[in-house]
Amino acid sequence: MNVQDILADLVSIPDLPGQSNAAMSACVQKHLICAGAQFKVLPGPEGDRENIFATLGPTYEAGYILSGHMDVVPVAGQNWTSDPFTLTARGERLYGRGTSDMKGFLACMLATAYEVDGDALKRPLHLAFSYDEEIGCRGVGHMIARLPELCAQPLGCVIGEPSDMTPVLSHKGKQAVTIIFSGQSAHSSNPDAGVNAIYPAAEVALFVHDLNKRMERNGPFDQRFSPAHSTVVAGVVRGGTAVNIIPDSCAIDIECRAVPDQDPALLIEEVIAFAQRCVDENKAIAVDQQLLGKYPALPPPANQKFTQLMEKLTNRSAISAVSYGTEAGLFDAAGVPSIICGPGSITRAHKPDEYIEKGELKNCCDVLWRLQH
Repeated sequence: MNVQDILADLVSIPDLPGQSNAAMSACVQKHLICAGAQFKVLPGPEGDRENIFATLGPTYEAGYILSGHMDVVPVAGQNWTSDPFTLTARGERLYGRGTSDMKGFLACMLATAYEVDGDALKRPLHLAFSYDEEIGCRGVGHMIARLPELCAQPLGCVIGEPSDMTPVLSHKGKQAVTIIFSGQSAHSSNPDAGVNAIYPAAEVALFVHDLNKRMERNGPFDQRFSPAHSTVVAGVVRGGTAVNIIPDSCAIDIECRAVPDQDPALLIEEVIAFAQRCVDENKAIAVDQQLLGKYPALPPPANQKFTQLMEKLTNRSAISAVSYGTEAGLFDAAGVPSIICGPGSITRAHKPDEYIEKGELKNCCDVLWRLQH
């Protein structure tokens, strides 16, 4: 089946993270069935979402995994010139939500399934489809945990995030949390009658600012990244209902992105510890936290053979590191050598009028065909 037709099928489904992905999963399964691929549907603990793991060729021989997430970011508030959930061709470009990030790669995976004769393969090619990547890589870990029952130890994994089909070897790790302060409401004419929950949240925001400056000065540093140090930011603050009411609740979202030699969880723990000290100073304040998402860093590969293979297949020299994160760190942490390499550009991701070029899809399909031959 034509890769463009498959992409049109995928784009037509607004598979947003944090929601049921039944429609998207059914679409992927339909193509796998038509292609004659073996696959397993792997329900997640949420009850309404599922991963899919397919195999072309001999299941229990060592082979490669192609991996991509099925979900896309929302389009609310964006000004599109065409329907984001209808694949629209204008010249060489194909417009639609997820065309670059990363349904273009999914379409190439499925197109490869249609083209490959599994019975003729000496080693398998596995296709991994995950959910909820866009909200912290929440789904793929459940599939990775089941890899020992799904296939032999893989030789490597290609995560098809948009990289202009250039192999990428490393990225930072991430952890994000919401810190929630609870106080006591009162009329603003008598502030001392209440407990203002915004004030400790403000102190945390300033602590995060100072922590980021400390890492900027002291590192650790990894010059492959820009910036070359870990970062921590306060991204969203929600608190209060009216200016004449002392706010009894305030939540602040904190995100840390850490270089491979630093654990983002430890930096978040520093922030949480400071928040707790704020609470200890005011017994009327309570604090809670919620994990928004996390994934480990992807360190540079220990074995250069996989890197050399991908450089040969793509005819491109590998990039040492990128600033965005992917599911590759989770595969690598599970002992599967992982490289990012996919069609399209990260500069188009999450934006209105996201697109991929027809030639980019063809180039990706060619690379995937050569990978299993």
